[in-house]
Amino acid sequence: MLEDMAENPSPTHSSPTTYREKLWPAWWIWVVTLGLGGTAAVAFMPIGIRWGVVAGVIALALITFALVMSTPTIEVDEHGVRVGRASIEREFVGEVTGYRGAAAYHQRGPGLNGIAFMCLRGWIDPVVRIEITDERDATPYWITSTRRPEELTAALGGLMIQYREEPESKDTDTSAAPDNSTGAESA
Repeated sequence: MLEDMAENPSPTHSSPTTYREKLWPAWWIWVVTLGLGGTAAVAFMPIGIRWGVVAGVIALALITFALVMSTPTIEVDEHGVRVGRASIEREFVGEVTGYRGAAAYHQRGPGLNGIAFMCLRGWIDPVVRIEITDERDATPYWITSTRRPEELTAALGGLMIQYREEPESKDTDTSAAPDNSTGAESA
């Protein structure tokens, strides 16, 4: 009877991770969290000092819990990619490109496709764009914030875009302008 049962195709061991990053909130978000806990404490102080301290500690604990639980993880291994709750097999990962500075701003704003999967954090400037090649998936690409875009793109075999603004030329090139010194105008 055991011979007729199909083997479990899932691996019994996890594959080694080649890249892992938690997108923790910035330091100033933790300061705001402390301020909100203090605000809750002050709000309950008129009832009693104990009530104020308890309310402040509970508010601080709840906000901290929410921040920790909502912190996404980016993970790359030999079998797949996981960004937050989304995951995809490596075979469906296409072109991978990392961006910093103005190029990252463009990817997060004017250049963003509305149906792309987004894992963006306002306190993290660099982003990586991961093209999705699965024909059954309507998502054209994933875009995720990362503090280490060079490492993430390298783990996925991608490249970084180095954005450099072109310096404005002080000299204007007048040689390309048509010369109308003959005085003849064509009608």
